[in-house]
Amino acid sequence: MGSLTYDLTLAGLAVGSAAALTGIGLVVTHRATGVLNLAHGAVAMICAYVLRQFVVAWGWPVPAAAAVTLLVVAPGMGLLLDRAVFRPLSTPAPDPARTLVASIGVFVLLVGAAALLWGTGARSDAPVLLPDDPWIQLAAVLLLGCAVGAVTRWTRFGRGLRAVVDNRELAALGGVDADRTAAAGWAFGAFTAGLTGVLLAPLVRLDPYGLPLLVLEVIAVAVIARMRSLPVAAGAALAIGVAQAQMARLHPGGDAESVVQSLGANLFVVALLVAALVLPGVGGEGGSVARAAAPPVRIPWPAWPVAAVLFLLPLGFAGSDPGTAVQVPALAVVLLSLVVVTGRGGQISLGQAAFAGLGGLFTALLAAGRFPGLPALPVPAALAVAVLCVTPLGLLTGWPAIRRHGLALALATLAVGVAVSRFVFEQPYATAGLPVVARPPGLDGDRAYYAVELAVLAGALAAVAALRRGRTGRALAAMRDHEAGAQAAGVAVPALKLLAFAAGAALAALGGGLLVLGVRAFDPAAFDPVRGLLWFAAVFVLGADNLMAPLLAAALLVGLDAGTEPGVAAVVVGLLAALSGLRRRTACAPDAAGTAPPWLPAPEPPAAGDDRTEALRAPEALADPAAPAAPVRGPAPPGPPPPRDAPPTPRAASAGGKAVPPGPAGRTAGPAHARPERFAKGADERGLVARGVRVGYQGFVVLDGVDIAVPPGRVTALVGDNGAGKSTLFHCLCGTLRPDAGRIRLDGTDITRRSAHARTRLGVARTFQELAVFPSLTVEENVLVGAEQAGHRPAAPAVEPVLRLLGLDGPVRRRRAAGLSTGVLRRVELGRALAGRPHTLLLDEPAAGLDTAETEALARVLRALAADGTAVLVVEHDPELVARVADGVLVLEGGRIGR
Repeated sequence: MGSLTYDLTLAGLAVGSAAALTGIGLVVTHRATGVLNLAHGAVAMICAYVLRQFVVAWGWPVPAAAAVTLLVVAPGMGLLLDRAVFRPLSTPAPDPARTLVASIGVFVLLVGAAALLWGTGARSDAPVLLPDDPWIQLAAVLLLGCAVGAVTRWTRFGRGLRAVVDNRELAALGGVDADRTAAAGWAFGAFTAGLTGVLLAPLVRLDPYGLPLLVLEVIAVAVIARMRSLPVAAGAALAIGVAQAQMARLHPGGDAESVVQSLGANLFVVALLVAALVLPGVGGEGGSVARAAAPPVRIPWPAWPVAAVLFLLPLGFAGSDPGTAVQVPALAVVLLSLVVVTGRGGQISLGQAAFAGLGGLFTALLAAGRFPGLPALPVPAALAVAVLCVTPLGLLTGWPAIRRHGLALALATLAVGVAVSRFVFEQPYATAGLPVVARPPGLDGDRAYYAVELAVLAGALAAVAALRRGRTGRALAAMRDHEAGAQAAGVAVPALKLLAFAAGAALAALGGGLLVLGVRAFDPAAFDPVRGLLWFAAVFVLGADNLMAPLLAAALLVGLDAGTEPGVAAVVVGLLAALSGLRRRTACAPDAAGTAPPWLPAPEPPAAGDDRTEALRAPEALADPAAPAAPVRGPAPPGPPPPRDAPPTPRAASAGGKAVPPGPAGRTAGPAHARPERFAKGADERGLVARGVRVGYQGFVVLDGVDIAVPPGRVTALVGDNGAGKSTLFHCLCGTLRPDAGRIRLDGTDITRRSAHARTRLGVARTFQELAVFPSLTVEENVLVGAEQAGHRPAAPAVEPVLRLLGLDGPVRRRRAAGLSTGVLRRVELGRALAGRPHTLLLDEPAAGLDTAETEALARVLRALAADGTAVLVVEHDPELVARVADGVLVLEGGRIGR
């Protein structure tokens, strides 16, 4: 028994050592470049093939071949990837969405290139680089890890590396060559990938799909290390490798035998699933939102008749067999799911192949009478039940999306896809002995079946088109463009994410069932995770937020694979995805992370003399003090603003060391220590009131027992120095942050635990310090989202008065928000908030980026709103604006309201 334990430990150390190399390479690459290189496994596979080519095909000695492979080919690949693919994405700032897609594109490109060059068959003659002694491999890993740690900690290059990781732009200003550092990181990461590939190749059969996917699973150790710690990554890899080997000793017997064997053979998959779903996401939960939506392609209407004719052509082929064309409509339905989840909803989903495979497998099992608890069903009923069974799995997969974004969400969906492939599709208990899947009577011929597929595809296209045009589609686009802004507009973001994933799972399952019926058999290889990455990349590069992309992608993938050599489709799609970052990055409104969403094309500047130019300026109705304001909350126009001719009081309140001029209506804001009259003992606490709000962060007290009221019919200004806690208090009032202590009430009702979108629907609207508009929607649609989510049906009557009030009812209403001036976008954001007819309006630095005329127009609007009974809270650094609009000023100093 002791000898068996020792032998299994040695075997586990061998696998763990290769996994540790992968973890070290991924961590170093991420620390040097900020990129989670999903193509690491593909680079490993290419290096293993290159070494085999040198030794087996050309007869080179192993040492010379290994030296050229690991010291020339592998680092050269890393430098090429840095220069041609990823460096353009790091200037002027890293773009997480595009780097993710680029790494997927490189993965697909290299897999397709290997299939073209060396074929798709598995090979078992890979050369052995190191002796079959796990201790030697472990020593090599430890030596490499120690060397990397020493260089990182004690050398000038290491200090530069850490500086680049912390802040690339600041490091460049300090004299660090960020590009050179990133290139070195890519070269080293490719070297470790190559070393991993040549060590693993003799242990597994070498093929273009198996080795890359195997290395992809080992990303788990880098995620466990939070992409930072080399010792943690190496230790996790060795521990999982040894545990996986030791599980071979377990033989419980019975039904549990197959389950234990599956776990023992795929423990890294389990680790990836747990790390992706349970551990904090890569970069933390509050990292920048990486949206995976490709540039929308405007499809001219004549393209649709042309596409219809092309899809109908197979019906006119000679004979009754359209051949592989039966796969195109079914695959298009699968890819249509990515339009809903990724293109419209902005959620990165790399596991759609798993849903498609489950739909196909469940259809086959239900039709054969092998689905547990159900009898054999007719094929149409089996397909419908399969879709119903897969849809809840989409909810389970979408659950991590509620709190995860970008890389963390991509890893979670990828982990689900890999787990389904390993524990369902590849297991005999699920797929062994499946009979030929018979089609329904009358559809035995491919021509008749193809016609039915076209009808299903047309229905799916119509359903998705209706969703994109409707209220839910606008909410999805708002969530994609700016998640926090969507919540502020009243969108229930968590529920909407679950809806998107459930709808995507249903469409994918429907398409998967059609695929299986088309070929009359379930093939697990048709739904492996590599296929899912290929599908994602194809839809992305063709434009994920348009309905033509699934049709083009399906025809491209099926046509190239059927008419050329295997791998051509992967090469074409991978090349397009890898080079997608070379497109000119557009200028548009910033997102929550302060970066422009990557999918929007550059706006066309208006030509000289174009009437659109006038529409972008401050409207005359707002620029003229005598012009009346249009109504906002009802048919009656708001009352006049308070008089401004009363003599000012000589004293002015001090706000963070700055003098605050007197407020409107001849009233001064009062000294800094004065408390608003709404907090007088026994006062009726109407409106939004916060009592004893306390917020701490990592031992620091940000807010310390803050009391504040936002009474109706008044403009209350909140001022203070930077770092005083204004934004934190603002987030507590809006519902985006829950205080550690204290209560927030709205007209006497405790709303402390209410979410941001729930408070919006209760009548508390907000704007953001950084613009929170939805660039892919038009100005009118931006405002319409606010009205729809507030429950106004129909919403148009609530939109028109707002557009007139803010001067957005001209030609500008039809323009997309991307690329409009800051002044117009501020009005758009304010209009979205007002469209819900709120009784309380919270404005976070609304004058930021506005010129003098626009600021004066904003002041008149705010005074009119207050005169109409709206409670307004303004966080603002402009003392002149505060003087013009505020009925009272509160000064926040050191986390407390000045007393």
